[in-house]
Amino acid sequence: MSLNAFITRTEIESEAAGPLAGQRIAVKDNISTEGIRTTCGSEMLEEYVPPYDATVVSKLKDAGATIVGKTNMDEFGMGTTTETSAFGPTKNPVDEDRVPGGSSGGSAAAVKNGEADLALGTDTGGSIRCPAAFTGTVGIKPTYGLVSRYGLVAYANSLEQIGPIAPSVEEAADLLSVIAGPDEHDGTTREAGKDMNYAAAADGDVDGLRIGIPTELLEGSDPVVRKRFEVGLEQLREQGAETVEVELPSVEYAVAAYYVIAMSEASSNLARFDGVRFGTAGGFDGDWNESFAAARSAGFGEEVIRRILLGTFALSEGYHDKYYKQAQEARSWVKQDFDAAFEEADVLATPTMPVLPPKLGESLEDPLQMYLIDANTVPVNLANLPAISVPVGETDSLPVGFQLIGPAFGEKQIIRAGSALE
Repeated sequence: MSLNAFITRTEIESEAAGPLAGQRIAVKDNISTEGIRTTCGSEMLEEYVPPYDATVVSKLKDAGATIVGKTNMDEFGMGTTTETSAFGPTKNPVDEDRVPGGSSGGSAAAVKNGEADLALGTDTGGSIRCPAAFTGTVGIKPTYGLVSRYGLVAYANSLEQIGPIAPSVEEAADLLSVIAGPDEHDGTTREAGKDMNYAAAADGDVDGLRIGIPTELLEGSDPVVRKRFEVGLEQLREQGAETVEVELPSVEYAVAAYYVIAMSEASSNLARFDGVRFGTAGGFDGDWNESFAAARSAGFGEEVIRRILLGTFALSEGYHDKYYKQAQEARSWVKQDFDAAFEEADVLATPTMPVLPPKLGESLEDPLQMYLIDANTVPVNLANLPAISVPVGETDSLPVGFQLIGPAFGEKQIIRAGSALE
């Protein structure tokens, strides 16, 4: 089965006798690997070879992992389907006519198809949890600051995190234990406690756990997805968990706020790709402004150009306060609502994605619809919280993901609850 899950294949074996010895790990292609090209799924970086390893890659090698390749992704992480890649779309191993989710679709597809035992993805607004849900794998988006972003090619600095994709909750937790922890190269990382053995939390004990159900994040779900979600809730109740309704009124504005912030940060971060500092040259001999424009037009795909332009507009004089400032205010409201919800519940639960995996090509015809299917995942990134997607059965032979959201650095709580679903 050719899924186009990888952009570059490798076989980098580590001699270290660590906890991942013998494990084949796939790495998303926006995470720097020394001596191995890192394209971000873009023609702009088609020939870029980093001179250093990202901190998470160094940790994989120290843990004895074998890195088997760099996985396909939506260009610069901008997408929900892994169809905006300059290297062609990735297919879903569950149904090759459907998308695997994005933007870490190659990592999820590689794990589901057995081409890797475990994988690293990145999550800016759902890019680990979405492909995990669409492929029937487990994906963890850690708390912002738990995992170093040093060596990650930035899309939206204040939102993104590197995290694991795996066949099971325990295996995902094992990988998280390896990559978590503070890093002197990344000032946003924090010490999350001495005990970072997350796999030990995968004991399935949810007796007395309070699970909050934010009704606002259920309303837009497809009825067949909602039905599978209810089955998962009942499973947890049968094991002793309690469910309570909670309110997150500000999530009404979350998707809009997220895209203003993410696109604004992308506009700033991707300014370096101009054919001079980084990226492909446009082959234009005019003045510097025309040369830069030619390089960026040639190197970036349609979705990336759209987001850069929208972000530049949101940051422009006369519009900054109207859009970017208001989006940041909405972000603070989202965080406050989550804080209030966690006073009533230990974890929150929603369907990971409100729909089943779309067919290849469907979402590309309607970018706005692609943005809207992130409704259940982007609030988590705005609030810098951890979340996990766990398979909760199938509908029409297509997997459905169950999302559990925890308070900041509450990874053990969501791992414990997620393991109960297995």
